[in-house]
Amino acid sequence: MAERIYLYDSTLRVGAQARGVDFQVADKIAIAGVLDKLGLDYIEGGFPGANPVDDAFFRAAPKFSRAKLSAFGMTRRAGRSADNDPGLTDLLSTTAGAICLVGKAWDAQVEKALEVSLDENLAMITDSLTRVAKANREAIFDAEHCFDGYKANPDYTLKVLQAAFAAGARWIVLCDTNGGTLPHEIEEIVGAITKHIPGEKLGIHCHDDTGNAVANSLAAVRAGVRQVQGTINGVGERCGNANLVSLIPTLVLKMGFETSLAKADLPKLAQASRFLDDKLNRASNPHAPYVGSAAFAHKGGLHASAVAKDSSFYEHVDPASVGNQRQVLISDKAGKTNVLTRLADLGMAIPSDHPRLAELVALVKERESQGYAYEGADASFALLAKRLLDYVPEYFKVISYRVIDESRFDAKGAQHSLSEASIKVDLSGDIIMTVAEGNGPVNALDRALRKSLSRDYPQLKDVRLVDYKVRILNSGDGTRAVTRVMIESMDGEGRSWNTVGVSANILDASFLALHDSLVTCLLESEAGRKAA
Repeated sequence: MAERIYLYDSTLRVGAQARGVDFQVADKIAIAGVLDKLGLDYIEGGFPGANPVDDAFFRAAPKFSRAKLSAFGMTRRAGRSADNDPGLTDLLSTTAGAICLVGKAWDAQVEKALEVSLDENLAMITDSLTRVAKANREAIFDAEHCFDGYKANPDYTLKVLQAAFAAGARWIVLCDTNGGTLPHEIEEIVGAITKHIPGEKLGIHCHDDTGNAVANSLAAVRAGVRQVQGTINGVGERCGNANLVSLIPTLVLKMGFETSLAKADLPKLAQASRFLDDKLNRASNPHAPYVGSAAFAHKGGLHASAVAKDSSFYEHVDPASVGNQRQVLISDKAGKTNVLTRLADLGMAIPSDHPRLAELVALVKERESQGYAYEGADASFALLAKRLLDYVPEYFKVISYRVIDESRFDAKGAQHSLSEASIKVDLSGDIIMTVAEGNGPVNALDRALRKSLSRDYPQLKDVRLVDYKVRILNSGDGTRAVTRVMIESMDGEGRSWNTVGVSANILDASFLALHDSLVTCLLESEAGRKAA
């Protein structure tokens, strides 16, 4: 039987330390749900007591079906008992099944940063982990600057690790905190540490400051550690952290280890990667290993010819095994597998010989060339497919709409804005015109449209927009650029869905996404009535 590697994700904490990342509570809950479905062992939710967002997340922490929720914090403060330390109290007040405590493993940091004695640092680690273990939580210890400490004073770093082990830590995680250690050093030092602490108790946490976080993590696994920490897409402070999207398939497909993700789960990595990018409102890296859109792209010529004969010449794994697809030449077979998989995931299983499948594939390619991105907009993709392969009722027909955005300046020079939208709709043969004001043009348009539909579709009154993102697709064109709008909607029962619209006019793009959102709600409510 293959050896087991445990996967620990810290996207919601370390990822939040990256420049330009500002998770809100709803973002963290949505990302946590995707990570749980992916199948990770641990999901670190954040640092309770450190900021209002993390506090709110743990108060509303989702119940996971596969992962264990972990809360991050520090060992007790110097001069306090573990029982009376407010930080530990905050951690233990959460419902997290695992508590990860960080402590210093480098003697210079203990004396210069913490300004305590080396013995007091050991006591802080022991007392804190003992309290966590007595509270029946899984205790994890992050040994900060472990490798720098080991190089400077291996005896003291080993004392830190052994103190954590003796105090009942399930995992002692060796941290390359400044990302400066190289793979051969990692393997050598981890090998030395495993002579004192069993590898099945050790983890690895690497930063990417030399571009070696993934390589360092793999080197640590080769040397004996059995837990790997990282983040989706390697997001993290400074240069980032070890990228789990690269690590997991390498561990499973290349090195033969068993993880909480079976081979059947690996295709979800591409979806998780793109989902996070959409939440961060940034373009996915097309050259990302395994999941990037160019990861299995072959330009015409010698390589394309070789791939046509035997894909193993230039593809180190089957693209479908990681949720990706090969790109060589556009043909009637290109992308069919990926589309069929997406349809099956959405509960729309169709035969591979469906007469209109090729038409759908071509339509998806055409839309994506225009700027549509369906990875993060399943509702729009489902509507596109159902309109072509099945049937979507025409619940309403929009005849026209107009949006007025007015700004006024009062006597003191303060600016006041007012947005007003009017819309004309054909509803069951009746022409209805409504006007609504809103907080911005999109909100006004949303309110006007739902107001006009309220007579026949009262269920729309509970639908609300919970996220709205705009991305410029061709920034070189300045104000003439094409924009992509992504909308996340939620109904009164907490169900959410994502839609997309693309246009050179930002209001038109918003309307297209909004239109798909409301049609999705009506279609789902109709399906629910039929099921009942």
